[in-house]
Amino acid sequence: MAEELSAVVVWKGKLEFEGRTAFDQAIHIDVSPPLGNDHGSQPMELLLVSLASCAGQIVVSLLQKMRQDVRAFSVKASGPKQADHPRVFTSIRLDMEVSGQNIDPAAAEKALRLAEDKYCPVYALLKNSVPIQTSITIV
Repeated sequence: MAEELSAVVVWKGKLEFEGRTAFDQAIHIDVSPPLGNDHGSQPMELLLVSLASCAGQIVVSLLQKMRQDVRAFSVKASGPKQADHPRVFTSIRLDMEVSGQNIDPAAAEKALRLAEDKYCPVYALLKNSVPIQTSITIV
């Protein structure tokens, strides 16, 4: 049987919402004044966070399985939005940085490609809707 995920959002006033997942962690969602109070992340920012964290988890996991000594890892996600509604991303860029002891560049590239092509469900969901460019740098 397929796993089912769920989330609930509750309106807090203006355009502010509080989201909760099965882990019952609060996620604050809002927009800038005057429509909101700027008390949280915008939904499109959360989409970037979701993509970056999904891809990042996969890459780190694969690098560890490849016996790479990962000591630090980060992903910067960014993308311009179209001017007219719906204000969707016209492209997304993921820039990853990994550091550790003797990280093999070929292993890093392989982990990134596997995340894109096979393992990251958020990437798989988005890649047919918006161009996604990726890079991985060893620092």
